Amino acid sequence: MSVMYDKVALIGLGLIASSMAHAMTRGGLAGQITGFARSAETRKVAADIGFCEVCETAQEAVQGADLVVLCIPIGAMESVMKDIAPHLKAGATLTDVGSVKGAVFTAVLPHLPEGVHFVGGHPMAGTEHSGPTSGFAELFDNRWTLIVP
Repeated sequence: MSVMYDKVALIGLGLIASSMAHAMTRGGLAGQITGFARSAETRKVAADIGFCEVCETAQEAVQGADLVVLCIPIGAMESVMKDIAPHLKAGATLTDVGSVKGAVFTAVLPHLPEGVHFVGGHPMAGTEHSGPTSGFAELFDNRWTLIVP
């Protein structure tokens, strides 16, 4: 396989994001994976595990990213979008892992910069565990992801 994205940014570093990072690394799909979590403790755990380059701000994480994945609670998406929108690269793809799309579209689309492509998504995968230590590359094997236009 070849690198699909030079840089991927994961905003939120729990089960889904850490599993994505492990899967992308396993498949050689990303040249660089950066990430950010609001909690300093979560950032430290993620840095200790080493599944991505942990950044101190969401803005730093998304800088120059070809793919940005919002792996955060839906209620936090509007605030995060306001913070990262000016730092998103033209031509980048932005997606999310939220379970509902109406609220995500309401939170994200008004802040989406011109030239950034939003694709609503919902991976149909998970476990009863949470946090960065819970992630594993096989979480998405033989699973569906719903893509919402």
